[in-house]
Amino acid sequence: MIRFDNVVKRFGDLTVLEDLNFSVTPGEFVCLIGPSGSGKTTILRLLMTLEKVTEGTIYVEGRPLSHMDRNGSLTPADEKYLREARKTIGMVFQQFNLFPNMNVLRNVTEGPIRSLGKSRDEAEQKAKELLELVGLSDKLTAKPGQLSGGQQQRVAIARALAMEPRGMLLDEVTSALDPELVTGVLHLLKDIADSTDITFLCVTHEMQFARDVSDRVMMFDSGRVLEDAAPEKLFTDPDHERTRGFLHAVLDRA
Repeated sequence: MIRFDNVVKRFGDLTVLEDLNFSVTPGEFVCLIGPSGSGKTTILRLLMTLEKVTEGTIYVEGRPLSHMDRNGSLTPADEKYLREARKTIGMVFQQFNLFPNMNVLRNVTEGPIRSLGKSRDEAEQKAKELLELVGLSDKLTAKPGQLSGGQQQRVAIARALAMEPRGMLLDEVTSALDPELVTGVLHLLKDIADSTDITFLCVTHEMQFARDVSDRVMMFDSGRVLEDAAPEKLFTDPDHERTRGFLHAVLDRA
């Protein structure tokens, strides 16, 4: 589903990702953990084409993401190609990013109508099903400002699902929530992962969530994959001292 092939990302003289190689298979749930500044969110931003790779190539479903084939060679993709590529992957951000002037229903239907060409009736029917799934069928006419943080994040999840993505990127989706709201959102994501064949790539500091939900966990440090293992292995018997130190620090703080 997703493959990074010798990807390098620099911001000026700062190398954020260095010769990054990894892949995520269809339907897999992979969590990225590691200290702040290790490059995890940059990976998601590259996949959303919010940033461009400095070197290397990212493939989504076998096709180059930020490059297009022109006469047998890869050249930087034009905007039309990027728009199509973005439809494959949805993203849920830390800060919800809902349209404050639109009610909940319209927040969820706007993308499918404008980007997928759905009729309003079709988009609203699907949106109502998704809002019921996330427990907000009674909030269709509410504006985001009338919702709690946890409810806003659930709308953001429904909105991402409404775009019918084959891959979903989750960027610290509980970091802006009050502690008592975190568990409900994480349970919702686990239910979605268990009941669909969507591929998930998730940046998280919620170690228990990563352990419960992931097929694989990747430990990042200084723009590199330090360790890539099944959660049971990584959390109970990590190979690297850096991983052990990070887990001790995070779990002791929790």
